[in-house]
Amino acid sequence: MSADNPRSDALLPVRNLWNSVKCSRDRVRDGEPNESSGAFSLSNFWEIMNEAVNSVSQEATKLSVMFSKPPLPSEEGCVKIAQSVQKSVLTLTTVYFWLPKSQGVTLRKLLRDATAQVLDDLAQLLQALLSSPGGSLSQEQLMSTGGVWAACDRFNQLPKDNRSAVLSVLASCVGLVKDALEEMEQALAEAQDPFGDVLDDDDEDDDEGNQDTHWSEADRLLIAQCQGLMKASGASLRRLCSAVRNNSTLETEENITQLDDLADAAREISPSVDDLALSLYPPVERSAVEMSVSLYRSLLRHAGTRDEFRRAPRSLDQSQHDVICHSVMNGITRTRCGFYRCGRSLVTKNRCVKWCVC
Repeated sequence: MSADNPRSDALLPVRNLWNSVKCSRDRVRDGEPNESSGAFSLSNFWEIMNEAVNSVSQEATKLSVMFSKPPLPSEEGCVKIAQSVQKSVLTLTTVYFWLPKSQGVTLRKLLRDATAQVLDDLAQLLQALLSSPGGSLSQEQLMSTGGVWAACDRFNQLPKDNRSAVLSVLASCVGLVKDALEEMEQALAEAQDPFGDVLDDDDEDDDEGNQDTHWSEADRLLIAQCQGLMKASGASLRRLCSAVRNNSTLETEENITQLDDLADAAREISPSVDDLALSLYPPVERSAVEMSVSLYRSLLRHAGTRDEFRRAPRSLDQSQHDVICHSVMNGITRTRCGFYRCGRSLVTKNRCVKWCVC
């Protein structure tokens, strides 16, 4: 084989390393952590983890430099660098599995994703090296090397305990809800027809009669109510952030588990708000709107049972949220006296009352 293709022989250790890194990445994604039998020090863990990440970054740099210009490294050189990189990968994955679930599932998920990303980018770098002709520095190799550096640098921004991890999840959800609200407001402000910018000019004559691409007045009233629901979603998530920041503790595993439950509940609100926004595009699907509202109400009730949430400064209480959800599902109109008519009754603050006299 050496006589026919010496380059393949020389790169065999790199190819084996590539396969090994992919296996390590998959093991990080799917594997279970080691159980901690005694006291666990997060500060010591992060110190060792940062050292392991820096080692992977340095080894990736050495690897890329070796293949940046001809001649190609010798077989002996490839074996040596492959062993060095493999050692850094083994250290990184070993340290990752040290973090037990008892320190928080949310924290561990963020660390898992970050670790898997480093290994995935390293695998892409190795693939680029194996496919580059003659050992020259290709654009793919350059970008892949930068990808490994960026993935390693992101470890500096990772939360270092479960409370910070949950706060980062909540902040991300707040941003997603804000984006959905801004998208809907922009669609309402731009034109009567939200699909006007994607229809062909030849279809202009058909647009006027195609009500499936237009909002009716009833649709716009429903959308306004749903916008209030989206804003309430953002307010609830911000209140959750405040509750976690000011009232949560990490003293017991039960405290940590409660934080994980809050993060899981918050993750559900973002797709529900996205589904709600999509259901509001013409033709408006009322059943889909009602389903999104029901899911949102369940989320609020779940979050409202948590001690941290109940002790937070109150903005919108549970009964007010219920009125918002009730209004969206039944349709409301405002009367001259300032009440809101809901079905065959009136809503005032947090309860339905009889007909007003105005």
